[in-house]
Amino acid sequence: MATDPLEQARILSEALPHMQQYDEEIVVVKYGGHAMGEEQTARDFARDIVLLEQTAINPVVVHGGGPQIAAMLKKLGIKSEFAGGLRITDAATVEIVEMVLAGSINKQIVGYINAAGGKAVGLCGKDGNMVQARKGSRTVIDPDSNIEKVVDLGFVGEPDKVDLTVLNHLLGKDLIPVLAPVATSDTGGTFNVNADTFARAIAGALKAKRLLLLTDVPGVLDTSKKLIHDLSVADARRLIADGTISGGMIPKVETCIYALDQGVEGVVIMDGKVPHAVLLELLTDHGVGTLVHR
Repeated sequence: MATDPLEQARILSEALPHMQQYDEEIVVVKYGGHAMGEEQTARDFARDIVLLEQTAINPVVVHGGGPQIAAMLKKLGIKSEFAGGLRITDAATVEIVEMVLAGSINKQIVGYINAAGGKAVGLCGKDGNMVQARKGSRTVIDPDSNIEKVVDLGFVGEPDKVDLTVLNHLLGKDLIPVLAPVATSDTGGTFNVNADTFARAIAGALKAKRLLLLTDVPGVLDTSKKLIHDLSVADARRLIADGTISGGMIPKVETCIYALDQGVEGVVIMDGKVPHAVLLELLTDHGVGTLVHR
């Protein structure tokens, strides 16, 4: 059903103060593999990103691809092991990870943005030495002995250095960077980096106005399973300590806190499958997720 022209004009008018708030600011959007959904959802996301760029906001997209990697590994008969929520990435797996992330998914998102009228540039952390990582590891508790042990995650990395040379050449010039979370080692090798971790490193280095973590959950929920719209760092730490924030939400909230410590103004955990979630969060009074701030 077509929207009434006066209603369209009212909506645009109400968006003006939000556009002014983000004028020429950098917004990093982490687009999770679980948030991509169907093709039309991805195309709608691309259209929203183009709209941001057209309103003088500088969007940077960082995408994941866990489900797509898993599907390709299954197709090729390669079994995956996980530790501390991260995929243990051996030499065979890292080739597939790089192929899927920096190849098919990256170029698909670039294609959708360009089809929507934008000018997207697909890159990964290895391009221009953008993100150099160090070898990562995780400490896990053995369920049998209850003893902590350090697990070798293989070619999984933690961002160590961010070089903004390439991004500085792109931002503010009508170009939209789309980044795959594949980083380089100090010897030119390849590291698989968790997309949230990669996005927080990029957002922190850019001192972004916002980091949006698009996932498949509404945000941080209270004990009654209701969405918490606004969360200070102190409140977040308290909710982790008392168990309100638990499981997979803990590393997401810790990502928010780390990004804030690096100079990001605000981080939002939000459901990327909500239609036009990015626009609702940035350009209306009705935020769709949990804003974590200092």
